Amino acid sequence: MSTEIDTEADKQVEQWKIKKLIKNLESVRGNGTSMISLIIRPGDQIAKINKMLTEEYGTASNIKSRVNRLSVLGAITSAQQRLKLYNKVPDNGLIIYCGTVLTDDNKERPYKVDIEPFKPINTSLYLCDNKFHTAPLGELLESDEKFGFIVVDGNGALFGVLCGNTRTVLHRITVDLPKKHGRGGQSALRFARLRMEKRHNYVRKVSELATQFYITNDKPNVSGLVLAGSADFKNELSTSDMFDLRLRDKIVKIVDVSYGGDNGFNQAIELSAEVLSNVKFIQEKKLISTFFEEIAQDTGKYCFGVQDTLRGLENGAVHTLLVWENLEVTRHHLKNVNGEDKILYLNKEQEKNTNNFKDKETGQDYERIESISLVEWFANNYKKFGTTLEIVTNRSQEGSQFCKGFGGLGGLLRYQLDFAALNDYDNQGVEDEEEYDDSDSDF
Repeated sequence: MSTEIDTEADKQVEQWKIKKLIKNLESVRGNGTSMISLIIRPGDQIAKINKMLTEEYGTASNIKSRVNRLSVLGAITSAQQRLKLYNKVPDNGLIIYCGTVLTDDNKERPYKVDIEPFKPINTSLYLCDNKFHTAPLGELLESDEKFGFIVVDGNGALFGVLCGNTRTVLHRITVDLPKKHGRGGQSALRFARLRMEKRHNYVRKVSELATQFYITNDKPNVSGLVLAGSADFKNELSTSDMFDLRLRDKIVKIVDVSYGGDNGFNQAIELSAEVLSNVKFIQEKKLISTFFEEIAQDTGKYCFGVQDTLRGLENGAVHTLLVWENLEVTRHHLKNVNGEDKILYLNKEQEKNTNNFKDKETGQDYERIESISLVEWFANNYKKFGTTLEIVTNRSQEGSQFCKGFGGLGGLLRYQLDFAALNDYDNQGVEDEEEYDDSDSDF
């Protein structure tokens, strides 16, 4: 896998982990103001933060309520202990959440989490409250995809990029093209020929600059390209043989704007906002459509369901692993009385059946070593299988069909695998069939 694909996959997985963390943090509540949210920007000093926490400890010692005072002091001590694990603030900053939270049966338990964000976080925060403050984590989920804009009309062209909420003008050129009417002393044919030649040269110049700005190392450096203008130049540019084919594939919208230059750039951003927000959505639809095409053509280079997908991964055959972000399957790592490992993959319904957690030979309960959501396990381990992990949603028609019809788990294979033969070869008995069974799942 190329580094670029690797990085993109990593980013997607990190974003999923942040989403899951936000969900977990928002679901817990504390008793009194015993929950600390601490966010440290890159470049800050650990010593400075420690000093601030020591001062807070001194202030908190004056809280009248004994229970609340002890909870807050405990939370501040936890935060200080977490900070001791770091000699300096990591390059992207540091996020710490710790405190005492209430469980479902109203018992108190300590909660501690510290993470290094996958991209720099630009917020400093220290809050002691009865809930964790997750708004700054939302910044990490904001798209940092880059989109190119070419605003072209009869007076000139502007080349710009939009990344998040930041727009940047890369270059602008002006042009003096002859109008349609002729001037004295020239025949109409000669004038028309000169006019077409100048238009042709202008389109060539814009095409060359587009390649210069939006292609890096023979690959487009933008996720999408928007062509805008008030005249017909934008359409002429998109169909011209001189316009780079690699960029033509990246055109997501052609818009009519009333102005050129900066005003045209702003207007083009407004008019294409919906399309830009849907680029990830479109990429996801294409990916799942590819999966469906493999099935329709019966190429044998696909797998779905827990059992076959895990077989494919173990054999190193899966080049793209598709997983629904809300897949409700848990991976249970168990041990029997003889100390032998047992791995079970169970959905919510199967987990309710206590027989799944008993050794059928001895009738004794398995010892539980670890239970982790299968999506999270894939997020932590997909690189070991040499695959690219794509976490998909069910918001599109294709995504919904993938989740309902194929259980929300599947893969595109590098080569054909005979899963029936593999299962026979591994001597899979009834017991192991149940371990992987997801046939009666309802997602």
